[in-house]
Amino acid sequence: MYINFAILGILSSQSLTGYDLKKIIQESPFMYWSGNNNQIYKALGELLEADFVTNEEQHPGGSPAKKIYTITEAGKAELKRSLQFAPEPPEFKKTFLIQLAWSDQLNTNEFNAQLFGYEREIKQQILLQQEKRMRETNCPNRSPREIYIWEMIHENIISFYNNELMWVKKLRQGLCFCNEKVRAE
Repeated sequence: MYINFAILGILSSQSLTGYDLKKIIQESPFMYWSGNNNQIYKALGELLEADFVTNEEQHPGGSPAKKIYTITEAGKAELKRSLQFAPEPPEFKKTFLIQLAWSDQLNTNEFNAQLFGYEREIKQQILLQQEKRMRETNCPNRSPREIYIWEMIHENIISFYNNELMWVKKLRQGLCFCNEKVRAE
């Protein structure tokens, strides 16, 4: 159902092709979706059947036909209804924590390499998210409030990675203390 909701949200600001919808969702830093094209078109089919969207076939000069999807009034009402559901709790799944839980099996060099690798990934994500924030082209920009909301979504994502980076530094400091304690014994 998530993909249907995301599609309705995107179409609430502009009519698009299925390909354009897929591209927007894949490039978004917060619309997590790892599906394939078939899921987008399956979702569009469900939305069409429910009369939440319509489509119009266009034949641009010499190019293959394109179906342009547009949200209907019923689709706008469904989107608004969905917006009023209680939010789900934040997901907390980090495979790194599973690795970390048993990392005492590694020697110091292996362990440090693992931490440095994780730290490097976090730093790359910070840079990537900052770049996405600067290049944001899919924010509907219909009102100052909407622009601010999208800005805060980007801030939330970047602050997550910054917090993760601070946590790794704290982990390192604590591990140094543990190592000193072991040497003292």
